[in-house]
Amino acid sequence: MTVAAALLVTAGLMGVLAPRQLLRLVTRGADPLVPLLAWLASAVSVVTTSALAVSLLLLPDHGTDALALAHECWSSLEHGMAPRVEAAGGVVGLVLLTGLLVRLTVLSVKGARHRARRRRDHLAVLRVAARHEPGSPSTLWLDHDEPLAFSLAGTPGVVVATEGLNRRLTDKQVDAVLAHERAHLNGRHHLLVAAADALSTVLPFLPLFRRTPGVVRELVEVAADAAAVRACGVEAVRAALLRVSGHGAPGSALAMGRDSVEVRLALLAHPHRRPDSARSLLAYGAACATALTVPVFAAFGGLLAVILVACH
Repeated sequence: MTVAAALLVTAGLMGVLAPRQLLRLVTRGADPLVPLLAWLASAVSVVTTSALAVSLLLLPDHGTDALALAHECWSSLEHGMAPRVEAAGGVVGLVLLTGLLVRLTVLSVKGARHRARRRRDHLAVLRVAARHEPGSPSTLWLDHDEPLAFSLAGTPGVVVATEGLNRRLTDKQVDAVLAHERAHLNGRHHLLVAAADALSTVLPFLPLFRRTPGVVRELVEVAADAAAVRACGVEAVRAALLRVSGHGAPGSALAMGRDSVEVRLALLAHPHRRPDSARSLLAYGAACATALTVPVFAAFGGLLAVILVACH
């Protein structure tokens, strides 16, 4: 019971405290994929740690064999409740966890079908009214004076842009807008946003899950800005972001001028040098590994501290 309780407590603490620490990575100008991967890995870690705690409750020995070296002290802490109560708690936890996972699956499938249906409807209208420019991905140009661009995921994904971009922006700025939208498609950012929306339904009372959709949308926009900066330069991206509009884009689309514009302008005002690919891979791996293992190590570290105090 003690191990399971420690895991549940640390998972809950991570769900409450992790968002503030992860957002600091964004404000410091870190590679946006690092906090993005760390945020999603943290959400997965909280769920898996909770599942591990429930599994331990259902095991006959509650997993204490792994701590045989501390057996004498551990035996005094092992059972905080009667075995029947612990087993009942494990069953209740398993039912709740199963319900959450079923809810996640159902909402994810329904959301995917809804997005696919809306995408088909939007593309059916756009292809009739737009000028098609082949490419990878292809671009649909609408004869509209408002400077607007957005991307729609799919197989294949498409970029939708208005002629207002060519009328009101320089060629370099138009290239920056298109590079931004192509980065969304190449990075599968729409899938990340969909996954964030689904994860927010698992434990919505924890800030880590409740804030996931908004944070992930902000981070994928920052990541797309970084890709556009590498292609066109920071000044072109800043100028384009100030002039492009986000109004009129479908809800399922990602539009350059819609989400977290002020935050992104502040980050572009103080650009940071992007590390080389090897360092980036190490940073991505370290972010994921840290986020996945923190709850377990914290739980057993706290439990070890309790044992040392209790056995003194």
